[in-house]
Amino acid sequence: MSQTVQASTCASKANDHSKGGCCGSTAGIANQAPPVGAGRSFRVNGLDCAEEVAILNKVLGPKLGGEDHLAFDVLNARMTILDSAAPLADEAIIKLVAGTGMSAKEWDADSADADHADHLARQKRFTALSAGFWAFGFAYHIVETGLSGAIGIFSGHGDSTMPVVEVGSFLLAVVFGAWLVAPKAWSAARRLSPDMNLLMMIAVAGAIALGEYFEAATVAFFFALSLALESWSVGRARNAVSALLDLAPPTARVISKDGTECDVTAADVVIGDRFVVRGGDRIPLDGDVIAGTGAVDQAPITGESALVAKETGDEVFAGTINGEGSLTIQATKLATDTVLARITRMVSDAHSRRANVEQWVTKFARIYTPIIMALALVIAVMPPLLFAAPWSDWFYNALVLLVIACPCALVISTPVSIVAALAASARSGVLIKGGAYIEIPSRLKALAMDKTGTITEGEPEVAAVYPLVTDEADLLSVAAALEARSSHPLARAILARAGDTMPAEDTRTVPGRGVEGMVEGRAVWLGSNRFATEKGAAIPSDLKDRIEKSGSTLVAIGDKEGLLGVLELRDRIRADAKDVIAQLHAKGIERIVMLTGDNERTAQAVAKEVGIDEVRAELLPEDKVTAIEELTREHEVVAMVGDGVNDAPAMARANFAIAMGAVGSDAAIETADIALMSDDIGKLPWLVDHSRHTMNIIRQNITVALVTKALFVGLTAFGMAAMWGAIAADVGVSLAVVANALRLLKVKEVS
Repeated sequence: MSQTVQASTCASKANDHSKGGCCGSTAGIANQAPPVGAGRSFRVNGLDCAEEVAILNKVLGPKLGGEDHLAFDVLNARMTILDSAAPLADEAIIKLVAGTGMSAKEWDADSADADHADHLARQKRFTALSAGFWAFGFAYHIVETGLSGAIGIFSGHGDSTMPVVEVGSFLLAVVFGAWLVAPKAWSAARRLSPDMNLLMMIAVAGAIALGEYFEAATVAFFFALSLALESWSVGRARNAVSALLDLAPPTARVISKDGTECDVTAADVVIGDRFVVRGGDRIPLDGDVIAGTGAVDQAPITGESALVAKETGDEVFAGTINGEGSLTIQATKLATDTVLARITRMVSDAHSRRANVEQWVTKFARIYTPIIMALALVIAVMPPLLFAAPWSDWFYNALVLLVIACPCALVISTPVSIVAALAASARSGVLIKGGAYIEIPSRLKALAMDKTGTITEGEPEVAAVYPLVTDEADLLSVAAALEARSSHPLARAILARAGDTMPAEDTRTVPGRGVEGMVEGRAVWLGSNRFATEKGAAIPSDLKDRIEKSGSTLVAIGDKEGLLGVLELRDRIRADAKDVIAQLHAKGIERIVMLTGDNERTAQAVAKEVGIDEVRAELLPEDKVTAIEELTREHEVVAMVGDGVNDAPAMARANFAIAMGAVGSDAAIETADIALMSDDIGKLPWLVDHSRHTMNIIRQNITVALVTKALFVGLTAFGMAAMWGAIAADVGVSLAVVANALRLLKVKEVS
């Protein structure tokens, strides 16, 4: 009975949680999804590739003040009218879209998935009906004419003896196959802007006019199949992106003020709520650990394979997996603002920033279609006029050319490859913010890198202790007492080496020099070599030179009597830095340069140890910009790797920027073109390989599509191609390029 009551109470709390009154929630904090864009967004049914984008730009652009006021997300079939556009009512926009053969409605993120599913289901339904009537007509033909007749239907055309039942079946196959295409084709004809939909409808109509009902049905069915395939492949890529967000569980086990626990929808959890994550469970929201210890698998966010220890005060991220032990976490982000949610949005939106090769394919298809129509006209007219060839035969050949020339496979191959590559990189802990940045690393020639936090770990350690008057323990104790209340990285390193100690009294920071105070009644100080000189404490020159040549930082400690000793602090070089630099050189990166504000000796020591080609030290931010500008004049493609904040000016001047520490830095995610989510520079060679692998697949797809079309164009010119063969080849190529592109969804670890 008590369990029933507790469950009922918990359910009641969960129902009330959205109002801000249960489970220790903070009342009055709204939990709303962020806007999808700067303007009004619409869901456009039929927006599956760049072809439709071009159509919508032509129709809507002039009404809105230009195409620049429109933005498209093909992956999610979303069109956005930017705030900068000329005023145009929603009803007018929807009507204009309807005139293109597509349909639009106001964007609703909650119903987007259902809309996608409905659109694909509709395409499948019409394609299946077309296939069914095509198969029935073909089966009827076999029954009526036997096997020889079945072979004959593929080898000849113009059969005037076809039974009415068979003709009717093939015509119904045409109707259902062309049902979704005809409105787009009619729109293209009215606008005198030929596209692949118009090509197909002309071919189908021409085949019917010639009495080629089987050929007309085959073209209509296979073209409907290719469009359904296009929608499916885009949906597959979209689902791969959506799967990133699905890594976070939909509910969180929230702790109420009275200590009871209840499952609450993650979207209803507000900042400050406490929730429990048991061993083996996924973490639903970003937050800070407030109780418990565990080892968390952060691979879904960072791509790291090793578990990361977490204890009180550590930050955890939605979608990661608690390995063992129970963690109590306080939410620091809403479900819509977690690192995982932002990654998902960025990958989804990245497709709108298209790669150069993708833009080339779109422009090529736009020019290519009118040329093919003109060529088809020449093939239809010239042989009969010049050589008295049969009009019907060459009109048929012209229709074959229109079919095989359809740029569907060419247009679909590149965007599916780009989206698949973006999703795969995100799963590997590399956030790439646009198709352009998938392509450009493949051509990287020069790489500029910050030192601290990139080549080094950004966390100094005490490398050596040199007591001169006192012993090591006393020297460390004095240093730790002076630094006990400091949060400076050097202070943290000293405290980590010395352990807990009582803080010094009457401490005073001397800007640019160090710190001084009282320890056990005696005046002591700590600081740089300059501070020691000012205090009249000379550091032995051999010790000073040895520390500086090794690339370390010198910290002097003394009292009124003189120098007590010296600490050598060094920022640890990443364990894999040398290997990573060697891999980058092996992959053809011609020049790797370190840009740092550190002193020349320290920078040179680090560069020599890891194999960097060139060092530019003691640089201000503007000096780094100058260095990047020089590199871009000397090399085709230059990248800058930094923390995304201090190096932002230089990163902006490079051809593309790579941010380290994206998990811990919101600014890095927002400003860089690419973010390494795990702080792992080992992902740099992976990025170059992934980019080259993607570009190889895109080139393969384009080559296969163009070679197939060129082959059939040649066969058509000599009257050796059949319409059914042309469309079968086109659909076959579409299947091949889509399957090849989707191989990129599999994250491939490369060395």
